[in-house]
Amino acid sequence: MPLVALAVAALAIGFEQVIQWEYGPMGIIAFVALSVGLKARNTTVSGIGAVILVMLLAQSG
Repeated sequence: MPLVALAVAALAIGFEQVIQWEYGPMGIIAFVALSVGLKARNTTVSGIGAVILVMLLAQSG
C-alpha cells in the first residue's frame, strides 16, 4: 500500500509541475483549487478551479 501511495504522490507532483511549466502560476492556482475543492467536496472551489483550467486550455489552443 505505501508503494501505491508513493507512486500516486509522485504522479500528482509531476502533473503539477507540467501544469506550472505550461500555464504558469495561474495554472497551479487552478490545479490547487480543483484539488482542494474535490478533496473537501466543495463544488464551488472545485468549479472555480475547473473553469480557470478550461479557460487556460482554451486560450492556448
